[in-house]
Amino acid sequence: MTDGLDPVAHNRAAWDREVDAGNEWTRPVGPDVIARARAGDWSVVLIGYQPVPRDWFPAGLTGTEILCLASGGGQQGPVLAAAGAAVTVFDNSPRQLGRDREVAAREGLAIDTVLGDMRDLGAFGDACFDVVFHPVSNVFCPEIAPVWREAFRVLRPGGLLLAGFMNPDIFIFDVAALDRGEFVVRHALPFSTMDLPEAERRRGYGDGPVEYSHSLTGQIGGQLAAGFVLTHLAEAPHHADLTREYLPGYIATRAVRPA
Repeated sequence: MTDGLDPVAHNRAAWDREVDAGNEWTRPVGPDVIARARAGDWSVVLIGYQPVPRDWFPAGLTGTEILCLASGGGQQGPVLAAAGAAVTVFDNSPRQLGRDREVAAREGLAIDTVLGDMRDLGAFGDACFDVVFHPVSNVFCPEIAPVWREAFRVLRPGGLLLAGFMNPDIFIFDVAALDRGEFVVRHALPFSTMDLPEAERRRGYGDGPVEYSHSLTGQIGGQLAAGFVLTHLAEAPHHADLTREYLPGYIATRAVRPA
């Protein structure tokens, strides 16, 4: 086990390094994507490479206030802003937020960026957003009940929570074996990469972010406990994992804060 590790500080530095390394989720969208979004031809992803169904969003985005929660990287936020939404991007990584500011400056978009831990949205008042867009990122958060409670608080009545998260079953497999093309069931759930000895964690995950295998009770049940009403659910294979041939690695949900 990795003792004394602050996951928020560690993951902030880790994602800053991912920007330097060119991780695909840190690469800003190009001018062509923004131009199409301005013309009404846009899509964003919550899970893997699967576009979110357009009917999960409000009928029109113009003036819709969207919080892109733990969603830095210059991808979803700028697309939604170009489509007409009033966008705020909240993320734990200064470098990821820098990607959003980079696209905003390049394209003349108005995007607010706020640095912080997704469990604490104290920077925002109650009922100030129409949509919270939360792609796969709470896998890097030690506890998720506060994430759902805060999302509920900052949404207006009738507001939407669009969330993507990991299927926890992915975490039962030994990562080194998956890299060799083998399925070796090793870990009991719940599991965190912090549970591994430091040397082993570095071999399997390098200096990347710490991850947590949140249960479906925590993910879906947590939204319901926070007060949301679930309306839609979708699954997709993991985009870069051998498990994609056998089970869905990602789950997306659409939920409403009741009016």
